[in-house]
Order: sequence, then C-alpha cells, then structure tokens
Amino acid sequence: MLQETMLKAAGSMGRRMGWIAGIALMTAAAGTGFAQQAKPAEIYLPIPGFDLTSIDKTADPCNDFYKFACGRFEANHPIPSDQPAVNQFYALYNVNTQSLNGILKKAAEGGAERSPDAQKIGDFYKACVDTDAIEAKGLAPVQPLLQEIDGITGKEQLTALAGKLQRMGVGVFFSYGEQQDFKDAKKQIAFVAQGGLGLPEKDYYLRAGAKDETIRQQYVAHIAKMLTLAGSSPEQADKDAKAILAFETALAKASLGVTELREPENTYHLQPIATFEASLPGADFGAFQEAMHSPKVTEINNATPAFFPALVQAVQATDMGTLKAYVRYQLLSTVAGLLPKRFDDENFDFYGRKLSGQPEQAARWKRCSNSVNSALGEALGKVYVEQYFAGDSKAKMLKMVGDIEAAMGRDIDAIDWMSAPTKEKAKEKLHAVANKIGYPDKWRDYSKLEIKPGDALGNSLRAEAFENDRVLAKIGQPVDRGEWDMTPPTVNADYDPSMNTINFPAGILQPAFYDPKQDDAVNYGHIGAVIGHELTHGFDDQGKKFDAKGNLSDWWTEEDTKKFVAKTDCLVNEYGGFTAVDDVKVNGKLTLGENTADNGGLVLAYMAYMERAKQEGVDLKAKKDGFSAPQRFYIAYAQNWCENSRPEAVRAQVLTDPHSPDHFRANGAIVNQPGFAEAFGCKKGTPMVPVNSCRVW
Repeated sequence: MLQETMLKAAGSMGRRMGWIAGIALMTAAAGTGFAQQAKPAEIYLPIPGFDLTSIDKTADPCNDFYKFACGRFEANHPIPSDQPAVNQFYALYNVNTQSLNGILKKAAEGGAERSPDAQKIGDFYKACVDTDAIEAKGLAPVQPLLQEIDGITGKEQLTALAGKLQRMGVGVFFSYGEQQDFKDAKKQIAFVAQGGLGLPEKDYYLRAGAKDETIRQQYVAHIAKMLTLAGSSPEQADKDAKAILAFETALAKASLGVTELREPENTYHLQPIATFEASLPGADFGAFQEAMHSPKVTEINNATPAFFPALVQAVQATDMGTLKAYVRYQLLSTVAGLLPKRFDDENFDFYGRKLSGQPEQAARWKRCSNSVNSALGEALGKVYVEQYFAGDSKAKMLKMVGDIEAAMGRDIDAIDWMSAPTKEKAKEKLHAVANKIGYPDKWRDYSKLEIKPGDALGNSLRAEAFENDRVLAKIGQPVDRGEWDMTPPTVNADYDPSMNTINFPAGILQPAFYDPKQDDAVNYGHIGAVIGHELTHGFDDQGKKFDAKGNLSDWWTEEDTKKFVAKTDCLVNEYGGFTAVDDVKVNGKLTLGENTADNGGLVLAYMAYMERAKQEGVDLKAKKDGFSAPQRFYIAYAQNWCENSRPEAVRAQVLTDPHSPDHFRANGAIVNQPGFAEAFGCKKGTPMVPVNSCRVW
C-alpha cells in the first residue's frame, strides 16, 4: 500500500472522523445548515508535477536530497487548521474532494431527470450537510439503539447486540468479516479477530511515560464527557469511563501488536466453527452471525485465537453497567459526526485535536463529500471518472506498468543473491500479477440501498449495513477477481497478495502523481515509482510469502530466504535509526514492507525510464527547467514526499502506521539508489551516497 492513512476512508462520520481520520484526511466539522455548508470556501489547485517552487537550490543534493527537492515546501504550504499535515496526498485529496463536491451539489439539487444513483448520492450528501436538521433532531435518531442497549438484562444477550451494531459499523468487542483463504485463494471464508478498542492500538493502553499517561487520562475524560452529553450524571459517567478503560486495557493486553499483525502466519488459524465456539463459553455465536446477516459457516479463520478467551474473561469480570456504558460509548463515538454539534465537537476534540494536533475540524462539505465516497463510492466514482479520467490516461498508465514489470523481470534475472529455482518462481508470480487501473470494469449495484431525504444518520447506518451484507454474502462464493477494494476517487494505490493484483484508482492518477503534460522523466519518478512500489510489495517480507496464485506458500529455497532476511535487516537497521519526533524513532520492523517497496520501486522505475528513454532517443543530458532527465526523475520522486506535519500526527503515525514519515521515505530510499550518484555528481561517502547501502530488489 502506498499510503496507509489514505485508505482509511470513513463510512460513517463518527470515530473514523476522529483519530483515524485525523491522520487520514477525514476530520469532523460542525456546520450550520445546507445552504451555508454546500459551497467550498476556497479553491484548491493541484501541485505541479515538477514543483520548482519547492526546490531549495542552496541545499546540497549530495548532503540532504529531501532538503534540496522539498526545502521550500514547508514555507510555501503552511498546514491548514483543518488538517494534521499537508503533503502531496493531502493536496490531491483536497482537489479531488472539491471535484466530488461539485458532482454532489449538482446531484443534491434534485430534479426529475436524476438517475437512481444521482438521487442516492445527492440525498445522502444533502442530508449530511444539513446540520440545522441534525441539531433539531437531537438524539432521536440514535435513541432506539440506546434504549436497546439499556434494555439488556443479561450478558448472554451481548453477542446478538454486538452483531446488530457491528453490521452498522460500530466496532464493539471484536471484529468479524470475510477474507480470501490464505492457503486457498479461490475460497472466501469468514474470519474473526481482535478489536473493540477505542484508542489507536494496544500499546496506547500499556506504554509507560508521561505522554501516554496523559493520553489515557484525556481518553477517560472524553468518554465521560460523551456519556454525560447523552444523559449520564457526571459522577456516573466518570466512574463508567474509568471502568471502560480498565475493560479495554484487558482486551489490549490480549491483542497482537501492530508489528505482530504484519506476519500473515500470526493471523491465520483456520478451524471448525465448533472449535471456535468452544472458546466462547456462555456466548451464542450463532445469534451474533444471525444479527450480522452472515451466512452460517462450518469453518472460520480465528485470526487472533489468544484474544477470545481473554475477551470472555474480561466480560465475565466486568459488571453489566460498565458493559452497557462501553457499548453506549462505542455507538455514540461512531456516529458522533451525525449527532448534534456538542457530540461532534467533543469527539473531534479528543481524536482529532488531542491525538493528531489538528486545531480545527474540516468543513462540513469536505466530510460529507468523502462520506458519500465511502458509502456509495462506485456510484459517485462513475461520474468522477467520466469527468476527470477521460482520454488516454488509462492506456498510458498500462504502458508504464508494462515497462516497470519488464524492468522487474530484468532485475530478477540480474540479482546475484537468488538461486535459479527461486528466480523461476519469482518470475512466475510477476507474470501473474493483474493490473487494475482507474476504475472497475463492472460498476456496483446500489439499487437495494435505501437513501432517504433528511435522514443523515439513518442513511449512514443503512449504508454500513448494505456494505456489510454485500461483503459477508461473498463467504462460500467464487472469488470475483475483478472486484475493487478502493473507490475510483481514492488517492492511494495498493497491492493485494491474495489476489496478486496492483490497484491504481483514478483518484491518484492526477497531478502531481501523474501529469500527462509532463515528460516521462517526471512521470516515471512520480507515479512510476508508485507502480514499482506496489509491484515490489509482492516480493517484500510479507508479499514473498504468497505465491503466484495468491496462496500463503513458501516458494523460496532455505538459503535464499536467509539471504533475503539479511538484506531486509539492513533496511530495518537503517530506518530504525531515524528519529521521527522528540525521542520517538521509526519502527524499522513495522515499516519494513513499505520501506522495501519504496527502495525497490524506485530502482524499478529508474530502470524502466532509462529503457524507455533509450527506445525513444531521449538526450539524457539535455536540461529542462535547469535539470537533466535523470535529475528530474529523482526530484520528482522526492517530491512525492514533500511534507509539513504536526508533531502529534507524526507521533501517531510512527506508533501505528507501517509507513515511515515522508521525509525518511525520500532520503531513506535515495541513499540506496545505484543511479543517484551519477545523476547529481555525488562522491562516494557523502551522506546521500554512503559507502555501505542497502539493496533488496
């Protein structure tokens, strides 16, 4: 995946508009009604594909290439008050959100000529931005669910309640869903896994130190405030909040950490459903599945088996009042963005302001535009593609993908650390990679999703349930290899090891990442490196464990695996030495896959560009904008990672995200590039051309 945070789109406007969104481009904002909120307050323009305004020519590219390529970016791009950071992803996200908003405002105007999809996206958006109506309704839209929670009389009823709420996107107690079978990629199976936490990940509950103690205290105060707003007395809310933290801490202790979760072997434990149910004494898992609208299954991937006995023990040890308060808080936090302003503001204050350092909530029109993209992404995306991804962009991208796949084939042939049998398997996998560019061949059908005018919360919950039902219905069915896991306007790209596909939505195939007006040197440095990045994911420390058919399978010789680990250990040590913020260092193991992909992807993109330039007779020494073609290539790559970030956001990223902070994604890869020294005339031993460098692919 290119940018983890960009993939975490909000389906509802609750917690996902808080800590996840605080890092990930989706933050909550209170509004004052449709008329005031429907129009963007400013015009967003794309950053040029080759950004001369960011280059600091006073910096030595051999000493600090990021400072050279991006040294003026921070001064030119102050962080907006409604974002935790600004970088190329945010810049394009803002442009795309603006484009989506134009589509949605037109759809929201109504009219008999609207198509069924236009009616749905227009009514969803119009209800979402109508904060006057949301304010007037108060808690009424969520009151039936709150009453159902309050009506629980025994713990045995919690499983069915959990199923009902999870179907609506409320992540109580644990996680449940559908996946391809790691060992048989033709099968779609059910999985169950750890979950139920309100803080970003387990170590937020367990780490010592003043910063984490403060966050936990703030979290308790936040829970208490949310419960008080919903009607609890301050005394009871404070008591419940402290007990909720204790309950979640018990779940955190039994959870795998973010680094452990990266290992597919750690999260694959296929077992008969009866075996799993035996780990849940006193719980009716069948009632949960029925409430989730899940098909009955005979087997299940118990992804985190140590978690469930601990969950049962924690539930048994916790009084019913605390469990009700926990579920009530989870519900309120999830839907806070579609409740009155006091809930929305409080939820943002903790998840956005305190965890990510973001001073203000984003404008309502931004949040609602992206909420529609999450709920009805292919209905909205179809119009987006027609307006913003026309012409020959897809054909040009496929040509570039072909160039970079050919470069990887040559790279596999040339590397000296891999044996012939493993190389043969590697090339088999490479040739089996499927490329998804721009948008799906078949658009999703939303005809059964009911969107009502003026029902903002109901629309969101029904959209969550619709998507849940669609996904769970795949269990036991043949795999649809044409299905997309991102909406067309998404500013991201990814690799799916079970599908063995690389995926590039139309949303990222825009300036600055892809600019049809720029020369190949710039585009291969920008989007070409992204293509190489995703392709390399198929051969990083995770992707290497899956074969050409997408099955978890060890296709490496033992000696080749040892050599691979030795080479990746070099990257672990390199990136683990970077200090991100204060005393927090980059986690070299957590970020290994992304760092491997950054390094390998850039090598492949450069190989592909040099071959393309040779075929087309490009004069590599000829200068444009004062730089040769190889120099433009490397500058374009580094400018993918120009950033200006709040320290709180960087801290949260380093603790939870498998991507290194942007600055290190630039320099961390540049120091390992065989073509860089010649391009900029750097001598061996300078900071950007160290005597010893890392190279996997």
